[in-house]
Amino acid sequence: MEVILREYVDNLGQRGDIVKVSDGYGRNYLLPRKLALPVTEGNKRHVERERHIVEAREAEAKSQAEAIASKLAVVEVVLVRRVGDTEQLYGSVTATDIADVLKDKGFEIDKRKLVLPEPLKTLGEHTIRLRLHQEVDVSLKVQINKEEI
Repeated sequence: MEVILREYVDNLGQRGDIVKVSDGYGRNYLLPRKLALPVTEGNKRHVERERHIVEAREAEAKSQAEAIASKLAVVEVVLVRRVGDTEQLYGSVTATDIADVLKDKGFEIDKRKLVLPEPLKTLGEHTIRLRLHQEVDVSLKVQINKEEI
């Protein structure tokens, strides 16, 4: 089945691309979620009109993400946690914890934009990736210190 993508789909293509997918994937996933349209002349014209509007919006979003990335490049997140006798954290530091600290510093960052393969469970400095936009990533330094009693 051939479809026209209405949005970017991971490992498949960009908006407006005509791609060949299996019938089940197209019927059961892409079409119901309005991520794609069947290939017809009318749909091709419709997607082309949408493309111009979205490209302008996407350029604006990218420039905003780059501005935030330049501000975040110098920010260091410091978290204080309780540790045991072996310097092991009680619990862990998650994306929600980091997003809360960034919110306190004046950055409204969605926790889903923090690329954290697994929660941080050790003391010290960690570098995590923050994906602000499809093309804009920034490295964020997270310092985890032990709580002084």
